[in-house]
Amino acid sequence: MSTVWPRLEPLLSRVERPARYIGCEDGAQSPVHAPHKAAWLLIYPDTYEVGLPNQGLQILYEILNERDDAVAERTYAPWTDLEAELRTHRVPLFSLENHLPAGTFDVLGFNLAAELTYTNLLNCVDLAGVPVRVDERREEHPLVIAGGHCTYNPEPLADFVDAFVLGDGEEVVSEINEVVADWKRSGRTDGSRVQVLRRLASVPGVYVPSMYTVTYDGPRLVAIEPRYPDVPARIEKRTIASLEDWPYPRQQLVPLTEVVHDRLNVEVFRGCTRGCRFCQAGMITRPVRERSAEQVRSMVASGLRRSGYDEVALTSLSTADFSGIEAVVGGIMALDDNITVALPSLRVDAFTVGIAAQLQQARRAGLTFAPEAGTWRMRQVINKLIREEDLYAAVDGAFSSGWRRVKLYFLTGLPTETDEDTLGITELARNCVAIGQKHQKGTSVTVSVGGFVPKPFTPFQWFGQNTVSELDRKISLLRNDARRSRGVQLRWHDPKATLIEGLMSRGDRRVGAVIEEVWRNGGTFQEWTEHFRLDRWVDALANAGLSADWYVHRHRTEDEVLPWDHLSAGLHKDFLWQDWRDALDAVGLPDCRWTPCYDCGACTGYGIEHVVASAVPPAGGSQGTGQDLSVGHVVPVSLLGRRAASAETSAPPEPVEVGSA
Repeated sequence: MSTVWPRLEPLLSRVERPARYIGCEDGAQSPVHAPHKAAWLLIYPDTYEVGLPNQGLQILYEILNERDDAVAERTYAPWTDLEAELRTHRVPLFSLENHLPAGTFDVLGFNLAAELTYTNLLNCVDLAGVPVRVDERREEHPLVIAGGHCTYNPEPLADFVDAFVLGDGEEVVSEINEVVADWKRSGRTDGSRVQVLRRLASVPGVYVPSMYTVTYDGPRLVAIEPRYPDVPARIEKRTIASLEDWPYPRQQLVPLTEVVHDRLNVEVFRGCTRGCRFCQAGMITRPVRERSAEQVRSMVASGLRRSGYDEVALTSLSTADFSGIEAVVGGIMALDDNITVALPSLRVDAFTVGIAAQLQQARRAGLTFAPEAGTWRMRQVINKLIREEDLYAAVDGAFSSGWRRVKLYFLTGLPTETDEDTLGITELARNCVAIGQKHQKGTSVTVSVGGFVPKPFTPFQWFGQNTVSELDRKISLLRNDARRSRGVQLRWHDPKATLIEGLMSRGDRRVGAVIEEVWRNGGTFQEWTEHFRLDRWVDALANAGLSADWYVHRHRTEDEVLPWDHLSAGLHKDFLWQDWRDALDAVGLPDCRWTPCYDCGACTGYGIEHVVASAVPPAGGSQGTGQDLSVGHVVPVSLLGRRAASAETSAPPEPVEVGSA
């Protein structure tokens, strides 16, 4: 394996931000390749500044390099300027650590966090010199494997990815590596590629699309069935029982150039039990598994000391729900007066004056809350039962503690949404501005609005997404209303991009032809506003004989076979269907950490129960088992009860903001 650096270096003076491509970060590994080691190239299919902070990729990077039969390097999607240079000078995609050609690795491992990066995946594979389609690859080509939240509907990429991983990657990556290392040591003999894929299909949590036959009846999907008797008919996600056993990354990468979220990131817990009906992450990552407060403090202290950062983010789907969060934040602040603590994904009803007081001692950055919907009726539908008084109390606590800016995140296009619900968004924002002005002048509220995209393994997976014209109309309502609201700034996600996200989210294997045509016509970096063009997608759909209305805008029926029905996120389908019916009736579910179990399947199906550090429920929560739990204790679950009358939830990642008013 020879480096491409002598050919690459002269090209870097011609491109924007050459530091994206040189590696050499603090925390980077020094991988040593050997014939007995399976070589992984871990790829984030977006730019370096977006992909480097990704914790999933960094965790696998460390785990693989700790093994004596594996070696792992990284790369990211080259920006269009470097891609043009690489293609002109016939330089392949390369790794950052040793600048080795991507095609010489045994595995190209992708992290898929967003649907609009799918064309970038094809582009990276092509730049590696590897055929983009699975059926054109031979023994000498790397295996293309993908993980991440988008793999819970892998069918749109089934023709391009050899294997997908569902769920937590910490354990399964080593099991995959053993199969790949054996294949490498065998010399990759003729016909061995099919055999290694068949072996991978037997690894729990691994889905190999080429091992399955797809049947259609006209536009409808009929079945996805295994080709061989030893290939599982249903693929179950992987779930690690204890986050405490995996304190990664131990050496977070510190970039040489500016990246998003450029700070120390420490995951405090994984999973969520709030039950947001729109939130795929909250559904598929159950059950909750917390780190102990002691481990969090240790990871923060060592990470700050090693990295030199003065800011730390405690990450999870709902960080303020972490047991004893105020004490943990206080302990971190005590390390150094100059440390800033960020709590992403703050829930309104979990944000307390105590947290505000702790955080305001540091740099007073803006706070983000996610009410998600503008009216109480709508929040009942989506199972995020945050009342106006909850929001106003949180905002008051923030402004009274010194913050001047608050950001509110909402979705529009939700099931049963009316114009009154939509306009409730700006009404809430105006009231929050008024609260801020009681404490200090110049306070502002930024409203960020994303178009709702139904996701697999959520109760809303049967819902017909709003059309582009309807989302445009709702955004127009908000823009007109926001113009008369001093102190309210409005930002929104492009409804045209929302349409394509919906197509990728619930498409079947036939959508792969659309992705390939868009890519071949230059459609990379579709998540970037300046590169997204809807006409490419419309033309590709027409050429494939497919309808966006069929995939995106129609409601599904209970008996319809969904493209992901042969996969399992641990949730019973009848539970999700009942929750969908409850949504239409505006009936909610309380947080199941503090109530009897609803038998959704996430705990009972895997023999793993919620691990929390305290038995004290969040503010406003109801007591569940009544047991006094110590750090790391497992909350016992019960099969008593099925439905209750109120609920609370968590927020998904925010969309890219592309507009303003």
